[in-house]
Amino acid sequence: MLNAPLETSPAPPQLPSWLVDFWESTLAWLVAAGNNAISVALIIAISGAIAFALRFVIRRIVHRIVDSAKSKANVQDTQALERSPLSDMRLVQRTRTLGTILQNIVNVTVGIVAVVLITNTLAPDLVGSLTLLTAAIGAGLGFGAQNIVKDVLNGLFIVAEDQIGIGDMVDMGLASGVVEYVAVRITQVRDVNGTLWYIRNGEVTRIGNMSQGWARAIVDIGVPVDADVPAVEEALLEAAQGLAKDAKWRTRIIERPEVWGLESMSGEALVIRVVMKTRANAMDDVARELRVRLKDAVQQLDLAVPSLESVVPDGIAGARRVRGANPPKTRPNAVTGVPPVARGIWRKKSPKASPEHPESPETT
Repeated sequence: MLNAPLETSPAPPQLPSWLVDFWESTLAWLVAAGNNAISVALIIAISGAIAFALRFVIRRIVHRIVDSAKSKANVQDTQALERSPLSDMRLVQRTRTLGTILQNIVNVTVGIVAVVLITNTLAPDLVGSLTLLTAAIGAGLGFGAQNIVKDVLNGLFIVAEDQIGIGDMVDMGLASGVVEYVAVRITQVRDVNGTLWYIRNGEVTRIGNMSQGWARAIVDIGVPVDADVPAVEEALLEAAQGLAKDAKWRTRIIERPEVWGLESMSGEALVIRVVMKTRANAMDDVARELRVRLKDAVQQLDLAVPSLESVVPDGIAGARRVRGANPPKTRPNAVTGVPPVARGIWRKKSPKASPEHPESPETT
């Protein structure tokens, strides 16, 4: 019996070589894309974690300094620090400003590093050609971005030198108001009308900070020309001293009030000036209350208050009044070749004068 031939199964059809190559290249691209996606995700996650950690540390340091100032002043909120020493309030303002600046620097730095790492992951060859890009950026900074560099450098100096802080009342020339935000490039100031001004730090040429140190409330009050000036000055000083001793106001007043005397006179009124040194953020409130009390003191003397425009000294007139009613004056230069001559009460006694003749003239 003859054996029947074995039947063999047909061979599977062979795929075209171009399809195999396409499939292999697709798989390789998917694997590389997956690895790049994982690497980018890890870079973003690590960058976010580092930025969050640094910002958390900055916030903790800021809160710790603020809480230390509060506990030192024995207050519960920052607004109550106006009753504490001025250095504590200034420390809080400067700390918050520096905290804002540092957080901005952290965000920008971490963002730039993350972009560079992501670019290196997605296109390694591109990073090698960044030399030309860096040179182009340097040229752009040297010519087209001078204002930005100027803004950043000036902003760093403003913060480092403690010229302004968040919450300060400032006059920056371009705008006046309360500082709400300080960055390395711009400063935000809100004026009395509620308008928020964005001021480039590079455009700031002068800053008048009305929240540092102390302020002086200056009140001019007019009395009739026939009034007894010494009696009026005594009554005004007594009223101002009563304000300084008031429990509600004494924490806002730094020094005793002064009556600078008769400031000006005309055919209708005599102007007497009263000043009071106060905390910087309490000058307006103290000045309003002082006006009310001075008005009552004048009315108790049965005197009418004439119409008057208040004059605030500035310029050279204000500079002469910085030290008070009696500012120091420089001595005139000595005239060479002329011997000094003593006159009046400054005449020295002669060493040869006898006790019987104490007023004998000085011998030369």
